[in-house]
Amino acid sequence: MSVPGAFRSQGRACDRLGSPFMARLLDTLAEGWDETSALGRRFAAWEGDIGPAGASLPLRLAGGLHALCLSARAPSLAAVYPPAQAGEAALARALAETLATHEPFLLDWIDRAPQTNEIRRSAVLIAAAHWLAERHPLPLVLSELGASGGLNLNFDRFALDLGTRRYEPAGPVLTLAPDWDGPPPPDAPIRVSERRGVDVAPLDPGRAGDALRLLAYLWPDQPERLARTRAAIAAHDATVDAADAADWLEARLARARPGRLHLVYHTIAWQYFPRATQARATAVLEAAGARAGEDAPLAWLSMETDGRPDGAALALRLWPGDRRQALGRADFHGRWVRWDGPARLA
Repeated sequence: MSVPGAFRSQGRACDRLGSPFMARLLDTLAEGWDETSALGRRFAAWEGDIGPAGASLPLRLAGGLHALCLSARAPSLAAVYPPAQAGEAALARALAETLATHEPFLLDWIDRAPQTNEIRRSAVLIAAAHWLAERHPLPLVLSELGASGGLNLNFDRFALDLGTRRYEPAGPVLTLAPDWDGPPPPDAPIRVSERRGVDVAPLDPGRAGDALRLLAYLWPDQPERLARTRAAIAAHDATVDAADAADWLEARLARARPGRLHLVYHTIAWQYFPRATQARATAVLEAAGARAGEDAPLAWLSMETDGRPDGAALALRLWPGDRRQALGRADFHGRWVRWDGPARLA
């Protein structure tokens, strides 16, 4: 894929996910791309797919540009970003100036893969946790794979409003209100006794630079996402370890936790794990499942792409018994959920 083609492909993907500004931004970058610049040479020399299905270099660059705006380092660019309604020529001029002035910053920024915590994915986690709590009224141990900054480890502190029913903890940090299709999950109480995550390159939301990275990958014309993430950062208190997911999971599941339901989950992360890590993590979970008992059940919840264009598949495996349940589908950013949770376990 050519560099301009990668920008346009990423722009179309952003447009489908509700960000017309990102589509404009990436199209403008494609039109004015300077292959002779240091950034142009870095993009041209990158090995492998640079587009949305690969290294996502256009998304990395867009994140770096947004970081410059959020940190007030590029005022001329911030002046043409939302909520401003700048014309194409003004946007192109500001981009050209920023790319030239801040090229060293951007070269450093794109060395790391995009990282964000999409808080709206927690709507699925909340629903699944209520569903599990009805079947196993035990405190939860949470283990998140590919947790990034760990903001979704606090899903039990978020309210979920389905219109016809609201699930609300005491003093909720924020409220999620996805377009919900399907019966509501049961209102069984969620109790979390322990929470921890893992990521190969975790971010600490308590550090200014890491918080900036989490915010920069949110799209500038979606201020509600920025507001939700800032609220989640302010309330964050979970730990995310730096490790390979399979190694970490093996150690985490080695210790029995009687009287607890251990919920292992990941949301749009599995596809980024090396195949060897995927295979080992699966084997570790299945081995732990074989040891699980009714007093210490194990659940594996995933919200991941399955190649279909209509969002992510929601799947659950529950031990003892290795029962499997398709829970429905959800938008990659959690804007909508098609819920099949109350169906009988297979």
